[in-house]
Amino acid sequence: MLVKIAQGELGLREKTGRNDGKRIGEFLTVAGLRRPEPWCAAFVSWVFAEAGFEKPRSGWSPDLFPVSRLARSALPGNVIGIYFPEKKRIAHVGLIEKEDGDWLISLEGNTNLTGGREGDGVYRKRRHRKSIYKISDWVSQGRRKP
Repeated sequence: MLVKIAQGELGLREKTGRNDGKRIGEFLTVAGLRRPEPWCAAFVSWVFAEAGFEKPRSGWSPDLFPVSRLARSALPGNVIGIYFPEKKRIAHVGLIEKEDGDWLISLEGNTNLTGGREGDGVYRKRRHRKSIYKISDWVSQGRRKP
């Protein structure tokens, strides 16, 4: 369900390239944000909300990786975190679509063709496992809204 929801957003682009547009605004609102801001974590939060999960709900990438949610496996629907040394933290996230050997195929908001953290839309990315800093599992222990 999570993967299908995220796949449905593939091809979405920002209105002017400034973290804006009606749909981007919906993602940000779910994460409790009111103005145009980086939205990769908000996109993941929105996907979980659409699937009926109570959490996560944050626009801050590191929030999606609490110790209680860390996973070793790379299952569809798990969240990947990309570490950026210049930020000294996880600064980009995405949702695992599938595993392909040593590679993970992910669905990511606020990225671009080169996989940057300040992008212009929702893309499918192919990332080597070694480039993934952390994986979190919000599904197996997740609570759906009644």
